[in-house]
Amino acid sequence: MNSRFSTAVHILTLLASTPQERLTSEFIAASVGTNPVVIRRQLALLRQANLVSSKGARGGGWELARDPARITLKQVRTALGVEAAFRMHRNEPHPNCSVGQGIRGVLENVYEEVEKSVMRSLAHWTIADMLKRIEPSS
Repeated sequence: MNSRFSTAVHILTLLASTPQERLTSEFIAASVGTNPVVIRRQLALLRQANLVSSKGARGGGWELARDPARITLKQVRTALGVEAAFRMHRNEPHPNCSVGQGIRGVLENVYEEVEKSVMRSLAHWTIADMLKRIEPSS
């Protein structure tokens, strides 16, 4: 996974922390510590997945499109089209090397299992869970 996933979770958790307000991309960018353009690109992907919505003009901004308890980290990762955790190297193995000829198939199976495990784990975590861990109840 890359930093886009972390940024998206940050954005969604920030929006969940302010359910009565719409936040501008500039405000969100200040929280994340990045450029508003980066945030707008992420928000566009999250909107396509129906995770956020926006309102333009006066009083406009971004908000969650659904309850944060119904947004899983798996949905976030899927919305972003984040690459698999591991990838094969692009080099062609030597044709006479038995390890080189067999390693791709072996590693592809391992990587597939890792990916399934990651997605199963992400399916159990929600944006509400993230917010609870940041703002524990007293």
